[in-house]
Amino acid sequence: MSPGFRLLPAKLSSCEGRCKAMRYVMLGKTGLEVSEVGFGCIPIIRLSNAEAVTVLRRAYDLGITLFDTANAYIDSEEKIGLAFQGIRSSLVISTKTLKRDRAGAEADIDLSLQRLHSDYIDIFQIHQLSLEPDYQTAIGPEGILEALFRAKQAGKIRHIGVTSHSIEMANKLVRTGLFSTIQFPFNFLESKPVSELHPVARQEGMGILAMKPFGGGALDNAELCFKFLRQFPDVIPLPGFDTVEQVDQITSIYETDNAVSLEDLNAMEGYRKELGQRFCRRCEYCQPCEQGVMITTAMTYPIIARRMSGAKAAGFATQAMESVRNCTECEECVKRCPYSLPIPEMLQEHLALYERHATGA
Repeated sequence: MSPGFRLLPAKLSSCEGRCKAMRYVMLGKTGLEVSEVGFGCIPIIRLSNAEAVTVLRRAYDLGITLFDTANAYIDSEEKIGLAFQGIRSSLVISTKTLKRDRAGAEADIDLSLQRLHSDYIDIFQIHQLSLEPDYQTAIGPEGILEALFRAKQAGKIRHIGVTSHSIEMANKLVRTGLFSTIQFPFNFLESKPVSELHPVARQEGMGILAMKPFGGGALDNAELCFKFLRQFPDVIPLPGFDTVEQVDQITSIYETDNAVSLEDLNAMEGYRKELGQRFCRRCEYCQPCEQGVMITTAMTYPIIARRMSGAKAAGFATQAMESVRNCTECEECVKRCPYSLPIPEMLQEHLALYERHATGA
């Protein structure tokens, strides 16, 4: 058994005895004990309330105790609140806000508490803190950190976390001593954190959460993805689920011992070669755009569209996709992209897809 893990009997209810033992790990120095795999709750926004409750409870029945959501994920928080009434103390819930100012963050904290039917949030995260101006606003007078410190003192939140897509910013954030957890993309396509981020986070006693275990939707081999991820038992991946079958598939992977073979390594390399340079890593080096194009969201629109219906995707990403019309094809973003992606060309392709979804064509 890996250090830091302990075996507990699985929680039994609707799974009718099919549950296996789930391993649990302390999340950094937070004192929070969480399941070795969590639940990223974006996908439940496309489910009805009843369907979402069924999937969430199935995950809980199979031993998952960490549920990660965000204020911006439409009705995700409300569905979590519905699913777990009466058993809140058995869970670790993390949520997030995109606000950077004190007043906006305070409003979002109260809204999240209301939606979650809870009087506390285990981990409240500053969502997508990747750009230096945002960081300066966050830590400045009347910035979000002021709100989070007050909320923690008041008992509304227990720990302050942060998420980012910029490895440079993430490395800076873990060294500030301001945060208890760091959430960053991590998969066999985006493995820089192994050497650049995770060692420092461990040294600082931070909990490490891994978003995008499937490469933001680009990877479709769950077994291969989790063979890679399970090599790092203190890094908690947050896959998203929208069916009971998906929950069963991922939790069953954790019932077996992990071994990465040469064949697995070759398969991972095959994905890297296949995706090539036509794959947005969401590093955000391309931004800001002088024309106001929301490049990162627009570049990942096809992935968003695969997570929900076309109509919902169009509604969810309207602002970003409409901003693509401002593109002058100046190619400044291409110059800044470390992967030399043909961003203007890809943006036009994604805009055409968005228009089909928006019109129902």
